[in-house]
Amino acid sequence: MSAKYDVLVIGAGPGGYVAAIRASQLGMKVGVVEKAELGGVCLNWGCIPTKALLKSAQVFEYINHAKDYGIDVKEANADFAGMVKRSREVAGGMSKGIQFLFKKNKIDHIAGEAKVKAGKKVEVTSDKGEKTTYSADHIIIATGGRARELPHMKIDDKKIIGYRKAMTLEKQPKSMVIVGSGAIGVEFAYFYNSIGTDVTIVEYLDRIVPVEDEEVSKQLERSYKKSGINIMTNAEVTGIDTKGSGCKVTVKTKKGEETINCDIVLSAVGVSTNVEGIGLEDVGILVEKGKVVVDDYYQTNMPGYYAIGDIVKGPALAHVASAEGITCVEKIAGHHPEPIDYNNIPGCTYCSPEISSVGYTEKAAKEAGYEIKVGKFPFSASGKASAAGAKDGFVKVIYDAKYGELLGAHMIGANVTEMIAEIVTARKLETTAHEILKAIHPHPTMSEAVMEATAAAYDEVIHL
Repeated sequence: MSAKYDVLVIGAGPGGYVAAIRASQLGMKVGVVEKAELGGVCLNWGCIPTKALLKSAQVFEYINHAKDYGIDVKEANADFAGMVKRSREVAGGMSKGIQFLFKKNKIDHIAGEAKVKAGKKVEVTSDKGEKTTYSADHIIIATGGRARELPHMKIDDKKIIGYRKAMTLEKQPKSMVIVGSGAIGVEFAYFYNSIGTDVTIVEYLDRIVPVEDEEVSKQLERSYKKSGINIMTNAEVTGIDTKGSGCKVTVKTKKGEETINCDIVLSAVGVSTNVEGIGLEDVGILVEKGKVVVDDYYQTNMPGYYAIGDIVKGPALAHVASAEGITCVEKIAGHHPEPIDYNNIPGCTYCSPEISSVGYTEKAAKEAGYEIKVGKFPFSASGKASAAGAKDGFVKVIYDAKYGELLGAHMIGANVTEMIAEIVTARKLETTAHEILKAIHPHPTMSEAVMEATAAAYDEVIHL
């Protein structure tokens, strides 16, 4: 038997490491078990390195359109290997930052693969096969997720790849089919298309980014088609022939079957939870449809065992996992945190134009029985957007007609992932349309569009 902890966390992603740091701040003795890099998928293979790649693509686009800004630049070439190298360096730096935070907060990092045991114990197997058992008063499981695989589209990391390989390919493909148009799919579509890869998106549903407001989907499709991305909706990949030098992708559409030839197929069809092989069934922890069942404070059905992040019900987002980790440990410490309001979780997609949203879509608000007022302000009417050369997109806000309650907001355009926090905060504070309308927004900014869209909802818009 080895050390005993107040809190032992399994997984050092944005849920696990944040929970560990908060627990340490609250005076608890904390250990974290992680079999891979500190920071989890988000810092090492998701949120951070993909944003580094997307920034490289954006800089390349700026250079290629420099003449639009009155600047003459000689022909630029995308250094694919250099972009990948920078992305990995950024990820590595962030992971080292977590190591520093662990030392600062006196958190023990236990390297190895964890398995929960009865009696509030965790067995850790090192990479050498050595087993050590730890005990804790509270065990938080934060094992995250991985790329989902379809039966007829097995990832081989050669011709059929997942998001990890898409970040570290040795050579830029000339052509790529991306299956799925959620955040992962459309972000990689933007990156590869921007540096010259011929990209086709295949989406099973009737529109891309299908979880977003319908008008956002239509705008992104227009923008992507304008940039040369081929989009196939109401389409299903039924087979992939990987014989030969490339791939022959069979796509079933309403018009019949079509074959697309490409170098690489990227599977971007969602995330599966990492709930297998960690001993949940041995302890008796309840799992339904791949998700660990928890209460409002992430306690499982077994006292002393908790679960947060991708493996519990709710959106599989880094900031959600972090918030759940903080809520969980504050409850453990005897505090009285508010349960998370899952209807006020912002979602951001870092394609170009960017997408951000929170709360009800227009359709969902109507289905929920609200009488609504909807306001929309296009960036084509924004002075800042015109000056920046980023006129694609809009801000759309949805209010309850009776009380002026802010039900939701949906944005597509440059930098809108930085703008959505205003709406999240406003909704948290139960701000009304009148208060947003009378809150003076700085000029010229993209954020003025929030005020203008609100004014449009009440027939008071000035600049339309």
